[in-house]
Parts: sequence; structure tokens; C-alpha cells
Amino acid sequence: MQNLFMARAIELSLENVRSGRGGPFGAVVVKDGKIIAEGVNSVTRTHDPTAHAEVVAIRDACRTLQVFELKGCEIYTSCEPCPMCLGAIYWARPDCVYFGNTAADAATAGFDDSLIYSEMSQPHPQRKMPMIQMMHEEALEGFRAWEQSPNKVLY
Repeated sequence: MQNLFMARAIELSLENVRSGRGGPFGAVVVKDGKIIAEGVNSVTRTHDPTAHAEVVAIRDACRTLQVFELKGCEIYTSCEPCPMCLGAIYWARPDCVYFGNTAADAATAGFDDSLIYSEMSQPHPQRKMPMIQMMHEEALEGFRAWEQSPNKVLY
């Protein structure tokens, strides 16, 4: 069964390229042995840098299930998730992630995320993109309000 889900993610990646709609990435979310959501890379088509296959599939699955966590689900993706998708996957909390290509394969094809991985470990002042903290005390008010809110939903 797992091979069928991965085959579908790979098929989506191929269809996306062949149709000219986007990059070579596809993903599916599976729950109880059934595909409940699919996603393809649609960054250039939708003018959305966050429209990676995994993120699109996660958004669709959460809408379908009316949840913000994907516990009890699995994600099958044609390629090892990039840093953004990996973050989204951890927030979504699926039970497992299966992937086809590696990050090194993606880099060879022109999708190199190594800069992002290395930047994340750098102190803010040493990053290539300026990251400047400001208004820290004022910003903490949002967390204080959250801590005191009786209506918060933990995630």
C-alpha cells in the first residue's frame, strides 16, 4: 500500500512538470489507508513562495479533516522536505513522513536549500539576510496576553 501512495506523489510531480504548471514535487496525505489530500509545487503559478507540494497537501488535509494537526496521518512526498516544509510538517504532527528523492538530488536538479540550512545555525548578525530584533518588550505583550487568555487552544 505504501508503494501506491509514494507512486502517487511521484506521479503528481511528473504531471506537474509535464503540464508546465510547476516544479517537480508532489505530496499526498494519507489517513486510514486512503489519500485525503494531494499537493504539487505551485510556487510560480500562484506567485506564492510557500506553495510547496507538502504545504499545499497539509493545508488541504487540514481543511478536509477540519483540524490543525494531522495526527493519525502519513505524508508521502516525492522529495525530502525543504526547511520550510519540514517546519510545516513538524507543526502538523503527522505520524510519519516518507520521501523519494533526497535534498542532494534536489540540489543537483537546481533546488538547493543548503544556504537556508546553514543560515539557520548562524547568529542573527552573521546571516546573509539582515535579521534585526526590535521592540522586544512591546512584542512580549502578545505572549503575556496569550498566557493569560482563557480562550487559547494549545498547539
